[in-house]
Amino acid sequence: MATTLPELIAAARVLDLAHPLSPEFPLFPVYNPVEVAERFNAERDGFFVRAWSFDEHCGTHVDAPAHFGGATTVERIDPAELLLAAAVVDVRARVAGDHDAVVEPDDILAWESRHGPLPDRCAVLALTGWGERAGDAAAYLNADDGDVLHFPAFGEAAAQFLAAERPQVRAIGLDTASLDIGPSTDYPVHVAWLPGGRYGIENLANLEQVPPAGAMLFVGAPTFQGGSGGPARVLALV
Repeated sequence: MATTLPELIAAARVLDLAHPLSPEFPLFPVYNPVEVAERFNAERDGFFVRAWSFDEHCGTHVDAPAHFGGATTVERIDPAELLLAAAVVDVRARVAGDHDAVVEPDDILAWESRHGPLPDRCAVLALTGWGERAGDAAAYLNADDGDVLHFPAFGEAAAQFLAAERPQVRAIGLDTASLDIGPSTDYPVHVAWLPGGRYGIENLANLEQVPPAGAMLFVGAPTFQGGSGGPARVLALV
């Protein structure tokens, strides 16, 4: 007898891959600070409400195709593409020696040599180990004396390879502040990936707890009408 979805969920462990959104979370420097203020107080008003102000790309968030010239805004991402198999590519060893290390096509091919072809309708997630720095904005953004950021990400060649050769990959994501490395100024990964109708996920948490293969990803993308992306709750079923 086939296992039902409720049975599958009951038997699995659910991991939260999202950092809580707060004014203290490291923010890519081009964006306005996250601001939050109390609007209604339960003691005074009988109910509790806070007002939030933030740019769409803060905290753990989705980059919709429209963020870099694609046609699809965040609320129009196909719901079927928010439920994806997860393929976790571990590049922590290389990052330890190079803060600007990138995921390369060979990393994808090495994953496939160990685990088989990338699954149908999947997300490729880069485990860089950078998420451990998220509690310290200076360490996470890692700016040098010239205010150039340094952190790992996908490489342009890997994004182009996945877009051209692995159509089953519908999203890429990672545990750093951008799909592109910190010092990038022209964002070639965003340019290679997003306009083709696929999306990205940045600032993932707890990625080291997700197995290389076999997990299921649930991406709680926001429904901002006409939005380029937005904060997301991302869960993994392992």
